[in-house]
Parts: sequence; C-alpha cells; structure tokens
Amino acid sequence: MRVKGSSASRRKQKKLYNITKGFWGRKKNVYRRAREAYLHALSKAYSDRRAKKRDFRRLWIIRINAAARMHGMSYNSLISGLKKGGISVNRKMLADLAVNDSAAFGAIVAKAKEALSR
Repeated sequence: MRVKGSSASRRKQKKLYNITKGFWGRKKNVYRRAREAYLHALSKAYSDRRAKKRDFRRLWIIRINAAARMHGMSYNSLISGLKKGGISVNRKMLADLAVNDSAAFGAIVAKAKEALSR
C-alpha cells in the first residue's frame, strides 16, 4: 500500500511560505529556494545580533572621542584619566552625556584631567 504524504507536506510548505513572505523573487514561493533563504536569514540574524553590540560600542567610542577632543583631550587619555580617578562610567552613558549634556561631560573631563595630572 502506498502512503501519500501530500497533506503533511503542504502544511510544512505553507508554514515556510508564510515565513518567507516578502522575500524577493523565487525565494518566497519555490520550496527549495525558500528553505535556503530562510536558513540563510536565520544565520544572518544570529550573527547580526552579535555584530549590533560591536557596532554600538564603536559608535559610542566615536562620539566620546569627538566630545573629548572638543575639551582638549583624546579618547585614550580620557579613559585613562577616568580609570586613574576611580570614575566608573560606561561608554554608553559617556556617549549619552557627550551628546545630550555637554556641561556634565565637561565636568567628567575635568575630573579625568585632574586625575592624570596627579
């Protein structure tokens, strides 16, 4: 006796097509291409969640460096001064202060300069 699995296969394909809706070209409606595209998208999503953290850290460092240079200091010496001064502020908060509250950032830079001169 022959077993026909078309209903289960259809269900499986329909599930995949719902996921790949919006993909370009055959990647949305040809099962083999859709499955390839879906697996590729999953792996990209995983790696990009990790890359996002690196990208934001890079952005924060760029912003801190720009603001520190406006106060006559480099990023490197600012971070060094903060460590010597015992000031523990993470880069995300420093970047936020640099963008939104330049007076507070200036005070932090002054403390870092003071710690470096000691």
